[in-house]
Amino acid sequence: MIQASCCCKAVKFELSAPPTMMGTCHCARCRKVGASTFVFVKKETLHWIAGQDQVQRYAPEAPYQYARCFCKICGTALGEVTSQADSFPIAANVLDDDPGVRNQFHEFVSSKPAWYAICDNAKQFAEHPFKS
Repeated sequence: MIQASCCCKAVKFELSAPPTMMGTCHCARCRKVGASTFVFVKKETLHWIAGQDQVQRYAPEAPYQYARCFCKICGTALGEVTSQADSFPIAANVLDDDPGVRNQFHEFVSSKPAWYAICDNAKQFAEHPFKS
Protein backbone atom coordinates (compact mmCIF):
# COMPACT_ATOMS: atom_id res chain seq x y z
CA MET A 1 0.00 0.00 0.00
CA ILE A 2 1.14 3.50 -0.83
CA GLN A 3 -0.09 6.01 1.75
CA ALA A 4 -1.12 9.55 0.78
CA SER A 5 -2.22 12.57 2.79
CA CYS A 6 -2.54 16.33 2.81
CA CYS A 7 -0.34 18.60 4.94
CA CYS A 8 -2.76 18.72 7.90
CA LYS A 9 -3.56 14.97 7.62
CA ALA A 10 -7.31 15.62 7.37
CA VAL A 11 -7.34 13.97 3.92
CA LYS A 12 -5.90 10.46 3.80
CA PHE A 13 -6.11 7.71 1.23
CA GLU A 14 -4.01 4.82 0.02
CA LEU A 15 -3.19 3.18 -3.27
CA SER A 16 -3.32 -0.60 -3.46
CA ALA A 17 -1.11 -0.62 -6.57
CA PRO A 18 1.65 1.64 -7.88
CA PRO A 19 0.70 4.48 -10.22
CA THR A 20 0.92 3.72 -13.93
CA MET A 21 3.15 6.71 -14.73
CA MET A 22 4.56 10.02 -13.49
CA GLY A 23 4.91 13.25 -15.41
CA THR A 24 5.50 16.95 -14.85
CA CYS A 25 3.37 19.68 -16.39
CA HIS A 26 4.89 23.14 -16.73
CA CYS A 27 1.72 25.00 -17.76
CA ALA A 28 0.79 28.04 -15.67
CA ARG A 29 -2.42 26.40 -14.44
CA CYS A 30 -0.68 23.37 -12.93
CA ARG A 31 2.08 25.51 -11.44
CA LYS A 32 -0.42 27.84 -9.79
CA VAL A 33 -2.45 25.07 -8.17
CA GLY A 34 0.75 23.54 -6.81
CA ALA A 35 0.48 20.19 -8.53
CA SER A 36 2.77 20.16 -11.52
CA THR A 37 4.24 16.70 -10.90
CA PHE A 38 1.52 14.08 -10.98
CA VAL A 39 0.99 10.34 -11.11
CA PHE A 40 -1.78 8.51 -12.90
CA VAL A 41 -3.68 5.99 -10.80
CA LYS A 42 -6.43 3.54 -11.59
CA LYS A 43 -9.72 4.30 -9.86
CA GLU A 44 -10.01 0.85 -8.28
CA THR A 45 -6.63 1.29 -6.53
CA LEU A 46 -7.57 4.46 -4.58
CA HIS A 47 -9.11 3.72 -1.18
CA TRP A 48 -10.24 6.50 1.14
CA ILE A 49 -9.13 6.41 4.78
CA ALA A 50 -10.35 9.83 5.94
CA GLY A 51 -11.33 13.30 4.84
CA GLN A 52 -13.26 12.75 1.64
CA ASP A 53 -15.63 15.44 2.97
CA GLN A 54 -12.65 17.83 3.31
CA VAL A 55 -11.91 17.78 -0.42
CA GLN A 56 -12.85 20.92 -2.33
CA ARG A 57 -13.12 20.71 -6.12
CA TYR A 58 -12.13 23.46 -8.54
CA ALA A 59 -13.91 22.76 -11.85
CA PRO A 60 -11.97 23.29 -15.08
CA GLU A 61 -12.85 25.72 -17.82
CA ALA A 62 -12.47 24.62 -21.43
CA PRO A 63 -10.15 23.45 -22.84
CA TYR A 64 -8.96 21.87 -19.59
CA GLN A 65 -10.14 18.36 -18.84
CA TYR A 66 -9.26 17.72 -15.20
CA ALA A 67 -10.75 19.37 -12.16
CA ARG A 68 -8.33 20.22 -9.38
CA CYS A 69 -9.00 19.11 -5.86
CA PHE A 70 -7.47 20.43 -2.69
CA CYS A 71 -7.89 20.06 1.07
CA LYS A 72 -10.28 22.77 2.20
CA ILE A 73 -8.47 23.01 5.55
CA CYS A 74 -4.79 23.33 4.59
CA GLY A 75 -5.02 23.88 0.81
CA THR A 76 -2.81 20.96 -0.22
CA ALA A 77 -3.16 20.25 -3.94
CA LEU A 78 -4.52 16.71 -4.41
CA GLY A 79 -4.96 16.38 -8.17
CA GLU A 80 -8.20 14.80 -9.37
CA VAL A 81 -8.99 12.48 -6.44
CA THR A 82 -12.76 12.76 -6.97
CA SER A 83 -12.67 11.61 -10.60
CA GLN A 84 -14.96 8.82 -11.74
CA ALA A 85 -12.74 8.03 -14.75
CA ASP A 86 -10.97 4.66 -14.91
CA SER A 87 -7.60 6.42 -14.61
CA PHE A 88 -6.80 9.94 -13.44
CA PRO A 89 -3.96 12.13 -12.16
CA ILE A 90 -3.22 12.84 -8.53
CA ALA A 91 -0.58 15.23 -7.28
CA ALA A 92 2.67 13.39 -6.54
CA ASN A 93 3.23 15.70 -3.57
CA VAL A 94 0.55 13.90 -1.52
CA LEU A 95 2.30 10.52 -1.64
CA ASP A 96 3.84 9.61 1.71
CA ASP A 97 5.56 6.50 0.31
CA ASP A 98 7.71 5.81 -2.73
CA PRO A 99 5.30 5.33 -5.65
CA GLY A 100 7.71 3.04 -7.48
CA VAL A 101 7.62 5.15 -10.67
CA ARG A 102 9.82 8.03 -11.74
CA ASN A 103 9.19 11.06 -13.92
CA GLN A 104 8.73 9.91 -17.52
CA PHE A 105 8.02 13.21 -19.27
CA HIS A 106 7.70 16.98 -19.07
CA GLU A 107 4.80 18.60 -20.92
CA PHE A 108 4.16 22.25 -21.80
CA VAL A 109 7.89 22.92 -21.62
CA SER A 110 7.17 25.92 -23.85
CA SER A 111 5.40 27.46 -20.83
CA LYS A 112 8.13 26.62 -18.32
CA PRO A 113 9.30 29.66 -16.35
CA ALA A 114 12.89 30.80 -16.90
CA TRP A 115 13.75 30.26 -13.24
CA TYR A 116 13.02 26.51 -13.39
CA ALA A 117 15.68 24.13 -14.73
CA ILE A 118 14.68 20.62 -15.78
CA CYS A 119 17.22 18.37 -14.10
CA ASP A 120 16.36 14.90 -15.38
CA ASN A 121 16.52 13.05 -18.67
CA ALA A 122 12.76 12.52 -19.08
CA LYS A 123 11.25 13.23 -22.51
CA GLN A 124 10.24 16.84 -23.08
CA PHE A 125 7.24 18.06 -25.07
CA ALA A 126 6.58 21.69 -26.02
CA GLU A 127 2.85 21.16 -25.45
CA HIS A 128 0.69 18.21 -24.41
CA PRO A 129 1.95 14.90 -25.85
CA PHE A 130 -0.62 12.97 -27.84
CA LYS A 131 -0.75 9.24 -28.43
CA SER A 132 0.05 8.40 -32.02
